[in-house]
Amino acid sequence: MQPFTREVVEIIKRIPEGRVMTYGQVAAAAGSPRGARQVVRILHTQTRAHRLPWHRVVNSKGEIAIQEDEGRMKQTMYLESEGVEVDADGRIDLALYRHEPEPGI
Repeated sequence: MQPFTREVVEIIKRIPEGRVMTYGQVAAAAGSPRGARQVVRILHTQTRAHRLPWHRVVNSKGEIAIQEDEGRMKQTMYLESEGVEVDADGRIDLALYRHEPEPGI
């Protein structure tokens, strides 16, 4: 596993219940501020193997990025079960629910 991939996996694993991070935020925390698309790829390929809480990662606007209805509904359900409010348009208030990991952790 590449170092960036390993770091992304670890960051996502540490997102606490009831909080979210953006793809870009995860990428920046892993050392590649422009690597948001790589985070998406890593989520697609590593979620099952590493049991990642994929539902805690959203786009930069705080929106659920999954276009497919079943996936959107599942992510919404998982977030709401953790106490995260998702509006009718699939948006999360990042001011309330964004996780800000401490640097170097």
